[in-house]
Amino acid sequence: MSNPKNDLDIKSRIMGFEKRIDDMHLEFYKYYQGDEQKIPYWEGLELELLNFSRRKIFDVVLSNNLDRVLYKFQNRKKIWLKWIEESHHIKKD
Repeated sequence: MSNPKNDLDIKSRIMGFEKRIDDMHLEFYKYYQGDEQKIPYWEGLELELLNFSRRKIFDVVLSNNLDRVLYKFQNRKKIWLKWIEESHHIKKD
């Protein structure tokens, strides 16, 4: 059975993850452009997302939102890794 208070907490956490993904993307873009020298720590966010995704979510809408955020993270991660690779090739030349 679904608990409204629990559902609200889950929704809040999912929205928080999405905001963190967007913020991380901006940090990576700054790194890629050379404005930042340090690679953002995306592995921690990935671990948190994986741990959170192991929960049983009974609400279909919340489950679909989590799937969407996980998919967004995976797509952004591909972009980030590509940017890291490109920036390292530029620095070597």
